[in-house]
Amino acid sequence: MPRTKAIKAQQPEVVDEKEHWMNSKWRPMMGWTYMLTCLFDFIIGPIFYNLLQFYSHGNTVAMWQPLTLGGGGLYHLAMGAVLGVAAWSRGQEKIANITTAADSNIVSETESMEPR
Repeated sequence: MPRTKAIKAQQPEVVDEKEHWMNSKWRPMMGWTYMLTCLFDFIIGPIFYNLLQFYSHGNTVAMWQPLTLGGGGLYHLAMGAVLGVAAWSRGQEKIANITTAADSNIVSETESMEPR
């Protein structure tokens, strides 16, 4: 019996508070923002630009330049780093949650095995 009390004392208490939506949803928001930026810059923008040229009755305008490729594509490098680190840290959080849950299951199993 004293052994299980010592194990319980070592485990940190889990606070059951709702975290702010920005803390839990910033990773998906970054992914969606990057996807929409690429969608506009490489698909929607060039299509509308070509339609503009078509309906301008023969006036040729310069070719579409992707906005995010200015500056050597630094925007894509930065977003790749942010999303990569975010995915890695989320994976580490999930691994920590799984090991914490497994440890608490082991403690509850040892408590149920002890004679009362």
